[in-house]
Amino acid sequence: MHGDGPVGLEHKFRGFSDDLALEDDLVIEGYASFFGDADQGGDIVEPGAYAASLARLKAEGRRVKMLWQHDPAQPIGLWDEVREDGRGLFVKGRLLDSVARAREAAELIRAGAIDGLSIGYRTRRATKDSKGRRRLHELELWEVSLVTFPMLPSARLGAKGDAADPHGLRELAEALRGARQRLARI
Repeated sequence: MHGDGPVGLEHKFRGFSDDLALEDDLVIEGYASFFGDADQGGDIVEPGAYAASLARLKAEGRRVKMLWQHDPAQPIGLWDEVREDGRGLFVKGRLLDSVARAREAAELIRAGAIDGLSIGYRTRRATKDSKGRRRLHELELWEVSLVTFPMLPSARLGAKGDAADPHGLRELAEALRGARQRLARI
């Protein structure tokens, strides 16, 4: 689905896990993007890709939009927290109970029928790697949507940044390799 929608808007999808983070007050959270993971289109988001965009939005007093299936006519809530961390783009927000589509989305999430997050953005800076994949270095983030089919299906609503997940283990392994290499030089 990426590349359709408003001119220049691309979509990246992430899914949700069984440890569903939907509370009675319609709060949802998870990772909308993970750094270093190739999506089904071969694109890889690099660490720091969202930083400038998030800083601009904050300086202008604007927010990343929460949409239903990338439809700009269907905002369904508010992202109260959108930030980069060592793993990717973390989002936390509220589905608005006063919006009919948001109530429907909440029920679909609870039932397990909707389980994806997707980012809508414009590429500001990218390169190609030796395998022909786009390495996305800077993105202008416009929105994060709840979607049916994620482009990057490994992420799930409620994905946490704890060390028990594969991304945390990968980071730990990389740190240990680096420490071993530094020790070998001593």
